[in-house]
Amino acid sequence: MKLQQFKYLKEIAKRGLNLSEAAEALHTSQPGISKQIRQLENELGVDLLVRHGKRVTDMTEPGRAILAIVERILQDTENLKEIAREFGAPGSGSLVIATTHTQARYALPPVVSRFSQRYPKVRLSLRQGSPEYIAGLVRSGHADIAITTEAAELYEGLVLLPCHQWNRCVITPLRHPLLREKPLTLEAVARYPVITYDFALAGDSPIKRAFDQKHLVPDVVLTAIDADVIKAYVEMGLGIGILAKMAFDPVRDMGLRLIDASHLFEPSMARIGLRPNAYLRGYVYDFIEMFAPHLKRAVVDATLKGEGSSYEL
Repeated sequence: MKLQQFKYLKEIAKRGLNLSEAAEALHTSQPGISKQIRQLENELGVDLLVRHGKRVTDMTEPGRAILAIVERILQDTENLKEIAREFGAPGSGSLVIATTHTQARYALPPVVSRFSQRYPKVRLSLRQGSPEYIAGLVRSGHADIAITTEAAELYEGLVLLPCHQWNRCVITPLRHPLLREKPLTLEAVARYPVITYDFALAGDSPIKRAFDQKHLVPDVVLTAIDADVIKAYVEMGLGIGILAKMAFDPVRDMGLRLIDASHLFEPSMARIGLRPNAYLRGYVYDFIEMFAPHLKRAVVDATLKGEGSSYEL
């Protein structure tokens, strides 16, 4: 058995059993992948893939069980490399964080600044996107940490650590009639075109749940993943915005007005997502604690081991 064969099997599963896509992703040929998987099957004495002619249509039951072990082996291989880097070059390396625009733009800058001062030799990268994109980056190993804000169910397979709660606000152009609504109600909000996040009305999000409970259907005219895009279109007069309260800056956003909406929508929890069994270098623990001071190394380790799965703020 070879690690390369394990990588091929993992990539085939990741690509929905499409050998051509797996070969392209691994910069090799489809016949080469097929040959290596056949050799692995012969050595193990079981079929891993269900084939119909030249097409792979499914993974066998033993194939799925073996894939789970293969993924652990490949993870442990990466852990070995990380341990070597930890002791061979302490204080240097890389850290890739996958997160939303709002967290990257408004919550992370002071943390990034502190971290960069403490670890000038660590190359820090931010990857911004939707919850699905963020989860995929961490699961695949292309990011070390996910900082999530919505749709915790999309992060299946990751260990989630609670960081802090955040609330929402409604933003309007200057002198908008909604500013006279005291107190603000969902019925009043529903009278105007709404601009909000892509994921705000998906699944069981707090915004969708609040409107559903009142049997209201908001007139959503535009969605975006970027809070600054939402604010720009609100300022143009296209509608009112619903976004994270942290994303409003009274100094920068002088052409807008904020109405607190924490009484209309349940608060959301920002969480850090990690791959289970991943080896975390010392500076990763430090970054986590800078972002969420209650997440000490012992808490993170206990949760990764399954001893703190019920830990919550």
